[in-house]
Amino acid sequence: MKLNLVQSIVAMAISILISYALYSFHTGENKILLCIGNFVLLASTLITSIGASFEFPRTTTNVRVLSILFFLIALVSNLVFTFINFSIPSYVVTNGILLLIFFLIVYSISNAKQ
Repeated sequence: MKLNLVQSIVAMAISILISYALYSFHTGENKILLCIGNFVLLASTLITSIGASFEFPRTTTNVRVLSILFFLIALVSNLVFTFINFSIPSYVVTNGILLLIFFLIVYSISNAKQ
């Protein structure tokens, strides 16, 4: 996997702006957790979809489609958490499972060597 630096920086900037927007809309006490968790999840998926390329074009396409799908799922999940009062364990477990499943599938696709 190779990362394009400029595209990765743009992906991180987009993730920061989305995280800040959700931070500003949340009225509960877990604003910092929401902001950091949102950034980690969105940046991971967006950097992989925009800034990463793999050895084989088919692998790159599959990983990008998967990354965009998980980006949208993460965005919807964090939008839901923004507008409800949530407990810390429920947020960490939900987003942690999403992130780990994403990494597992990306790893499996990248090892397929197609």
